[in-house]
Amino acid sequence: MKKITRTSALTARHKDLGGKFEEYIRMGVPMTYDTDPRDEHDAVRDAAGMYDFTAFLKFRVTGPDAAAVLNHAVTFDVTRVSPGQSKYGPFLRETGVICDDGIVFNLGDDEYLVVHGDGCARTMAEASAEGKDASVEYDGGLHLISLQGPKALELLDPHTPVDLPAMKYFHHEKTTVFGCPCLLSRTGFSGERGYEMFVDPHLACDIWDNILHYGKNMGVMPCSIASIFPVRMEAALLWRRFDLMENTPWEVNMGWAVHENKEDFRGKEALLAAKGNERFRLCGIEVDLDEALSGGERLMIDGKEVGTVNEKPAYSHRMKKSLALVRLLPEVAAIGTRLQVDAENGPFTATVVKFPVYDTQKTRTHK
Repeated sequence: MKKITRTSALTARHKDLGGKFEEYIRMGVPMTYDTDPRDEHDAVRDAAGMYDFTAFLKFRVTGPDAAAVLNHAVTFDVTRVSPGQSKYGPFLRETGVICDDGIVFNLGDDEYLVVHGDGCARTMAEASAEGKDASVEYDGGLHLISLQGPKALELLDPHTPVDLPAMKYFHHEKTTVFGCPCLLSRTGFSGERGYEMFVDPHLACDIWDNILHYGKNMGVMPCSIASIFPVRMEAALLWRRFDLMENTPWEVNMGWAVHENKEDFRGKEALLAAKGNERFRLCGIEVDLDEALSGGERLMIDGKEVGTVNEKPAYSHRMKKSLALVRLLPEVAAIGTRLQVDAENGPFTATVVKFPVYDTQKTRTHK
């Protein structure tokens, strides 16, 4: 395990909830609380669940050439992202494979905020900034509180001057919530309508406590990291560490984030050359099993290996389904394909199914 060198201002709150900590991006995060992760999962789907996602890395790009720097570092056209908007997409290596993913927020006045995982996004942005009139600076203090679920709007709307019902998906505003200055964004990692608050560390506990106070009669719960795994699997939300490492966007169904006709971006030549030559396809499977797979299992057809199970599969207690994202040879990736899972306690059978299995039209996030 990597050494923990970063600490959330909410750590004491997590300990009060019985948090059992594990390292993620060098920060101790609450993998579980004393509450049942299944109840936390239910809160996200039926009311709202609150997560401390401060562990995700953040950096700012500022200066006259800030847009040009990021436009070279990501696959989508940053010039189309207006102030007050954001967009999600991948960062590539020169070889055309994904080294990180993240959300780029246009804050206006030649300033951008990038929120990403544990990959090379900042390193790539720094390389793209060489010779440009722009600076790339790590923001290690900014905290991220995420409130996800159908009652998130009802809870937050009375406590911010923003017209929250009118805020569109992947839009944001600098405002206050419970009187605390923050960047309020309609984004999330749940498959639900939700909001994320980027706040200075000394204000994080105020927002956290107020959400729990005003949400106590609404079914709102603080949620541990354990509950996010089935939530994100139901919604087919990709996690770089488990689903994207060293793959092309074509292989992981992210072609929609590639603007092929924009000016040059890192890895463009290799990426375009790789189109149509995918080594595998990212697919979803439903396993004939009443628990989650371990991850890493081989997938077989008639004794031939045709793919592998990605890390962190999940069992949805709400849908009574064992779900996993997998890599399959393109020729066997059709929906309905039957597979055998070569597991230590198996084998088991599985079927390629259409993902997401929850809110298949994504109306809950986009409406």
